[in-house]
Amino acid sequence: MPNLTLPRTLLASMLLSALSISSLSAAEIDNSSLESADFRPHVATYGLVYRLPEAANATLSNKVTPRVEQTLRELKLSRELDTINIPHITVVHIHSADPTTPEKMLAALPKPPAPLMITLKTFSKTEAAKDAGRPWWLDLGVVKQGQGFEQMMSYNTAATAALAPLRDGPLPRVTGPVYAKMSDAGKALVKQVGVSGVNVIKDGQPLLAHNPHNTLVYSMTPLTAELNAGLDTLVAKLNQAQPVGIETTLNDVSIVQLEFAGNVIRELYRISLIDGKVSDLRNKQ
Repeated sequence: MPNLTLPRTLLASMLLSALSISSLSAAEIDNSSLESADFRPHVATYGLVYRLPEAANATLSNKVTPRVEQTLRELKLSRELDTINIPHITVVHIHSADPTTPEKMLAALPKPPAPLMITLKTFSKTEAAKDAGRPWWLDLGVVKQGQGFEQMMSYNTAATAALAPLRDGPLPRVTGPVYAKMSDAGKALVKQVGVSGVNVIKDGQPLLAHNPHNTLVYSMTPLTAELNAGLDTLVAKLNQAQPVGIETTLNDVSIVQLEFAGNVIRELYRISLIDGKVSDLRNKQ
C-alpha cells in the first residue's frame, strides 16, 4: 500500500466528523442487528460512487462482458445475469430507512476531489467474508498507485467520516453470517461506521482499509465448490485477456440508491469533479 499523506486541514475536518459519530445516540444508530445470526432486513441503502465513463464501459462491454455472461449462463446464474447495475466505483454505502437521507448526504458531502486519473486492472472474486457463503462479487480492481488512487483514498476517509453518521445501523449485507465470519478489524469497522472496507481515523492516524474497484457480478447465490471453480477459471481468463489495464478519468461522483448486494439501481444527485456543479436526477429516471 502506498504511503498516503493527508493535508492537515483535511485530517482536522475528518477528526471532527469522526467525533460527531460518537456523539450520536443509540436511538439514532442501532447496532443490535449484529447480535443476530440472520441478515438484517433491508429497507434502503444509499451510497456515494464514481460512475464509470462511457469509454471505460465500452471497453468492458466489448472485451469483458460477453465472456462474463457466457460463464454465468454455464453456471446457471440467471439472477446474476438479470441484475440491474449502473457501473461504478464505490466511495461508501450507508443503510437508512429515512427517505430524506440522500438530501442529508448532499448537505454533509465533503468537497470532492478534482477529476481522478486511474487504471482499472486485475479481476478477482470477492467474498463479503471468507467462508460466509454469500454475498460474493466479481470485481475489477483499481491500480494502487498514482495521484488519482491517493486522492480516492483520502476522499474515502473524509466521505466516510461525514456520511456514516447518517446511517440507522449497519449495512444488512455485513450482518448475520457475514459479520460472524469477519476478522476483528472488520467487525470493529462495522460497529464504528456500519460497513467494512472503508478508511477511518483512529488515534489521529488514518486506517486504510478501502479497496476501490468496479463490480461486474453481484450474487446472493451460495458459493459452492462448483461455482468457485468456474469463477476462478473465469478470473484467470479475464486477467490473461486484459493484462495492461484500462486507463480512465472519473469526472463526477454521485449519490445513489442501491439494492442489498450493492448494485446501483438509481442515480439521485451527480456532482461534477470539474466545476462542482450538482445535478438533481431524482425525477429524471
